[in-house]
Amino acid sequence: MTRSGRHGAVWFLAAAAAAAQSPSPSPVVLRAGRVFDGQHAMAGPQRIVVAGGRIERIDPEKTGSAPSGVRYDLSHLTMLPGLIDVHDHIVWYFNAAGKLHTETDSESAAQAALASAGNAWRTLQAGFTTVQSPGSPEDKDLRDAIGSGRVPGPRLLTSLEPLTEKDGDPDALRKLVRERAHAGADLIKLFASKSIREGGAQTMSSAQLTAACGEATALGLRTLVHAHSPESMRAAAQAGCTQIEHGIFATPEVLALMAQRGTIFDPQCGLVFHNYLDNRPKFFGIGNYTAEGFAAMEKAVPLAIETFRRALATPKLKIVFGTDAVAGAHGRNAEELVCRVRDAGQKPEDALASAT
Repeated sequence: MTRSGRHGAVWFLAAAAAAAQSPSPSPVVLRAGRVFDGQHAMAGPQRIVVAGGRIERIDPEKTGSAPSGVRYDLSHLTMLPGLIDVHDHIVWYFNAAGKLHTETDSESAAQAALASAGNAWRTLQAGFTTVQSPGSPEDKDLRDAIGSGRVPGPRLLTSLEPLTEKDGDPDALRKLVRERAHAGADLIKLFASKSIREGGAQTMSSAQLTAACGEATALGLRTLVHAHSPESMRAAAQAGCTQIEHGIFATPEVLALMAQRGTIFDPQCGLVFHNYLDNRPKFFGIGNYTAEGFAAMEKAVPLAIETFRRALATPKLKIVFGTDAVAGAHGRNAEELVCRVRDAGQKPEDALASAT
């Protein structure tokens, strides 16, 4: 994408977001030199009509008459619809001491809320109008504040607290899925393997995955499964889970199985690992952020690129865009797109389509 294309996306999203936060009785009309609508590029000039914070239509400028309303002439720019990040830990932040915020540090609830709101604003300004945050109960209040217009930010979907192998047998997991749904979860997050910092081996059994994903499907909820090893990925695909995250050690065979079963794949190319390594002192010593954990992430950088290339080469595999953005990465989400194209060889139009 050209420099002007990147700036065009930001200007368009800022205007659309403003309309979304304070819906106007009059539509917002934008004149674009060129538009990528999420599937293909349309030569301009094009006229984009935004009403109530949503794109109402895109027309060649000379087709019909434009409605009255606020107008922006961006005819010298290329424009994109809002970007979507399906894996973003938007409430993660660095505290005043320069370390990853945890429940046991001295930060107040007000400080945490302000930091989360700042992350939401930073992400929106970076061009992302929808993000999905799998794994924090605090997401719910932020989601509702954004949805009511009290806080500016991207539309937010959340799994609330994730489920792990320690949460019980299949019946217990079904019950917890129902509880998450009743509490307002938009989706269900499952940990089927250990972290990459701990080797990524399978943790949840096939019976546990089948129960949790089956119950979620029955309730109309999607399931996102953290899985690094091929064994955990295979179990999640066979259990009928919706989407698999990460998959650093994915084999061609398990990727082919996912394609056959329609399981969506969300591999990360590089942003999350580089962010951890660049901010090593801010994470080090907390949980599994140890010398061994960072060594594992350093080894994962080339593996992630190779896994992404392998996924691209798998016929009919559905690949979506998720960054796993944590503290330090909010607002930098689009760097993952650059990695996918520059380092992993994805076609630019396919990378944009996966994020729109």
